[in-house]
Amino acid sequence: MQHPLVLPCAKGSEQVLLAEAESLGLQNARLGVSVVSGTGDLEVAYRLCLWSRVASRVLWIVAEGEVANPDDIYALARAVAWDEHIDADSTFAVNFNGIGQGIRNTQFGALKVKDAIADQLRDTLHRRPDVDAKNPDISIDAHLRKGRLTLALDLSGGSLHQRGYRLAHGAAPIKEHLAATLLYRAGWPQLAADGYNLIDPLCGSGTLLLEALLMAADIAPALKRPRFGFTRWQSHKPAVWKRLHEEAVARREAGLSRLDLKIWGYDQDGATLATARDNAARLDLGHCLHLERRELARFTAQPGYGARGLIITNPPYGERLGTLSELVGTYDALGAAYKTFPADWQMAIISSNPDLLKRLRLQRHKTYQAYNGGIETQIALYLRSEQHESEGQTHDPAAPVDEQARMLANRLRKNRRAAQKAAEAAETNAYRVYDQDMPEYAVAVDIYGDHVHVQEYAPPKTVAPEKARKRLLDALHIIPQILEIPAAHLVLKTRERQRGSAQYQKQAARGEYLPVREGAATFLVNLHDYLDTGLFLDHRPLRRRIYGEARDKRFLNLFCYTASASVQAALGGAAHTTSVDLSQTYLDWAHRNFDANELDSRHRLIKADVMAWLAEGDSQYDLILCDPPTFSNTKKEQRVFDVQRNHVTLIERCMRRLAPGGTLYFSNNYRGFKLDPAIAERYHCEDISAATIDFDYARRPNIHKAWKITAKTDFQILSQK
Repeated sequence: MQHPLVLPCAKGSEQVLLAEAESLGLQNARLGVSVVSGTGDLEVAYRLCLWSRVASRVLWIVAEGEVANPDDIYALARAVAWDEHIDADSTFAVNFNGIGQGIRNTQFGALKVKDAIADQLRDTLHRRPDVDAKNPDISIDAHLRKGRLTLALDLSGGSLHQRGYRLAHGAAPIKEHLAATLLYRAGWPQLAADGYNLIDPLCGSGTLLLEALLMAADIAPALKRPRFGFTRWQSHKPAVWKRLHEEAVARREAGLSRLDLKIWGYDQDGATLATARDNAARLDLGHCLHLERRELARFTAQPGYGARGLIITNPPYGERLGTLSELVGTYDALGAAYKTFPADWQMAIISSNPDLLKRLRLQRHKTYQAYNGGIETQIALYLRSEQHESEGQTHDPAAPVDEQARMLANRLRKNRRAAQKAAEAAETNAYRVYDQDMPEYAVAVDIYGDHVHVQEYAPPKTVAPEKARKRLLDALHIIPQILEIPAAHLVLKTRERQRGSAQYQKQAARGEYLPVREGAATFLVNLHDYLDTGLFLDHRPLRRRIYGEARDKRFLNLFCYTASASVQAALGGAAHTTSVDLSQTYLDWAHRNFDANELDSRHRLIKADVMAWLAEGDSQYDLILCDPPTFSNTKKEQRVFDVQRNHVTLIERCMRRLAPGGTLYFSNNYRGFKLDPAIAERYHCEDISAATIDFDYARRPNIHKAWKITAKTDFQILSQK
């Protein structure tokens, strides 16, 4: 007897599931969004549970109808003869989807259906079964859409992607039913039948390999699944299920006996490969594939791979795993490796990043849309015969691919040579090596020890966004090659104008601090967690000046940030240092810098609003550095600071704290800043901006402005008069 069935699936897999379900006996099949529906008898439902590689569940419809309010939902659910499905000793749970018709949330909808089921069973069985939300014997699916409620039994008993072989997985895994969709789109069942080999060069925990092996050997994907949702169903027919299961076992043995292909899986992570081996062992298929630890850079065609085959992979695409700088190299290397294979090889890749797919530099044969969870992806298919390079042609993925990229590589190489010598003279391993030298490549590149920090600026309006994106990816590929660092040591950030406390907001939460050196000092930088790294490289000359002048002096650092200038003053022999900032985040960081340089308690950190702190105290200092932000505001202090508007008051308060004969260094990075004439009239002000620009900022001398401010001598006052 034909019965309505519904097969949910991942969005984008509907067409693939339709073909598969029809081959398994589904009648009157039709497509919906993330679903295929049709009719079939109990044997068809069992076959779908056992053999569908793409469906996420198999739902057996028991009732459906129009509803206008929660009472209608209750009435529709109560009218079902639930005693034909659930016995009193079984547990059940209701999974409700949809809102409307008075249902404000899914929990309320599930409660109405649950109450109706319990009341009906109490009337017929004189007992009500227990509810078990986590591991029920019977799962009921309730779906409300546009006033129509569908009630169904979940015969699969949970998502069918849980085949039973994968107890552990690597980072950012692909689910089994999406892996099957990718394999179907690549035409793998027919390719396997024709004796094609298969390689996954980024195999992770082996999901794609194992799903491919199950297809090639005609093994039911759910053969090892520990439980189904129909085993405690009142209408379950164990004899029918046993027959189908035994048939699947026989097909497995026959399929393995005639298997005539080779499957390879490579990954650079040994622990992930161990997981893949464990997964294969649970399927008793470990002998059918070759797993080896190997970096993608070493992947290239080998005679043993055969004349025809399929490369299939799910490379990281930046949503969950991998940084953009690492992934550029991954896709470049993958495309280059594919071009070394014979003409009858094919390749299938799933990725959510179109820009990274372009890095393959391959002509696509077909493209399909698919969804990996909530991530929209593309399944891209490639035929080796449609690519331009001839078989076996060598290709250097590190080589720039166009003239402008080659110019960038040459500029970086030249800058690096010059900067390395200057950095050695400056006794530092933290310096800028490129700063928008070429307008086409709007990035700044800073070296911090054995890491590189890249800041992307907004491209000129004359450059199309797509072209700017390509240039950025080119730069991310070239920079590690020229600077000779691993791609994993490159950190990319997008630099935009920051207002208020935005500069303090976390970008990540890695908590990794990298030591760099500057003269006698060690500074801890954080390249990942914040927009700024914790060290302003352009202020290196000013810190060097403070180091040289600090001996036996009382040093005050206002708006101290991570207190790098205070560290230099302390190492230069300051009698004591005082560092003031309102951000506890940066004061904690400053404390780490003090500890890294083994400084004692004579060097104080104070959390306070600088303007208020200056006004409230009267302690004197011989050397003061005041480097305020351009603009900042704080809700707690109800204070707004603007350097142009407030700098007169700020400098006056600093000068009241300056001991006789002392020096105030005042700087800021507001390009439009103009020192008020009243300050220049009252104090001796020397513009030292040019003297505070080091070798790595020579191309950008307007990065900051700086003044040396001292009290006027009697002679200077008389001269003015």
